[in-house]
Amino acid sequence: MISKKKVILIVIVFMLIASAATFGVISYYPLNGRIFISEDEYKAYKDILNEYGKLFQLRQHIEENYYIPVDSEKLKEGMYKGLFKGIGDPYSAYLTKEEYDELMISTQGEYQGIGVTVAPGRDGFILVVAPIEDTPAQRAGVKSGDKIVKINGKEYTADQMDDAVSNMRGEPGTNVTITVLREGEEELLDFEITRANVKLKTIKSEVLEDNIGYIRITSFENKTSDEFKSNLRDLELMNIEGLIIDLRDNPGGLVDECLEIADALMGKGVIVYIEDRNGNRQYHRSDSSKVDMPFVILVNGGSASASEILTAGVKDSGEGTIIGTQTFGKGIIQRILPLEDGGGIELTIAQYFSPEGKTIHEVGIEPDIIIEIEDDMLEDGVLTRENDPQLKKALEILK
Repeated sequence: MISKKKVILIVIVFMLIASAATFGVISYYPLNGRIFISEDEYKAYKDILNEYGKLFQLRQHIEENYYIPVDSEKLKEGMYKGLFKGIGDPYSAYLTKEEYDELMISTQGEYQGIGVTVAPGRDGFILVVAPIEDTPAQRAGVKSGDKIVKINGKEYTADQMDDAVSNMRGEPGTNVTITVLREGEEELLDFEITRANVKLKTIKSEVLEDNIGYIRITSFENKTSDEFKSNLRDLELMNIEGLIIDLRDNPGGLVDECLEIADALMGKGVIVYIEDRNGNRQYHRSDSSKVDMPFVILVNGGSASASEILTAGVKDSGEGTIIGTQTFGKGIIQRILPLEDGGGIELTIAQYFSPEGKTIHEVGIEPDIIIEIEDDMLEDGVLTRENDPQLKKALEILK
């Protein structure tokens, strides 16, 4: 049994340290081996004891009785992670220094790994939102909707996603085996993938038949909106008469970049609005200038987050036509804050809604025209342009 006296002493020390950290000084008076504190400080101590006394007891019990010595730093890390896990939101987390560094690397548009965007699934699996275009994962046959259950034979769940991501990354030329659960398959599928230097090229464009422009946006990263506008200008100089914007398997990215593109496409109106826990709203609007031609947006289950903001704005405004299948359904916003020790926290602070107030999170967006892609349309697991029914429908509408 842990001594209550010890716990009280630990809590007092904790309170003194916390107070000193908060106010810089604390009034206490040592006398005959005793410490006298003010009434307010005593009340604060009682509150801390009620709130955290059990935590100190449990930690001390582990450190004194576990069958081998424990790593105190690992215990603290576990406590921090447990605090965020208690929220029940898979997108909020405490990040160690290594995890925070990994997250920062992923926002730079270049990293070493297999090229796959994942999210914590509602069923506890690590869900593949989308393989990144022209990367080892896509070439190996990994698909949107796959559920990663093992990496190099070790099992992982959604609450271990940061570790899983770290283990999928590595030096170019080295191999990693991921095991996935795929809908419609009776057995697990193994993919041995050779890691590479993944550099994201987020915009590709060309002119298709009947003078229809085509822009593929693979994700929203730094300067994606500038590249989009530049490619759009080039296509306009070729006198295109319609535009297809392909957001299929686009997992999202930087919201500001997405808003810039939405503003270029849409006329005056609301693109999206954000609402916090107190009901405070922040509206993002487009100005009156817009593209002077009809356009279509292609989406699927791998279109998520920022892709859904753009899709929802266009659909509700009626500026363009949405073709494809139901989008992923991630409509919440995380704020990332660095900590002094090099770690960080990721916390969901708000959710966004379509201009008409429709919920996106865990719902997704239903296209104006739903067209499924069946397995028999694929050639060696790949959808060719000649067999793409969604693209064909877009061309038909724009003609």
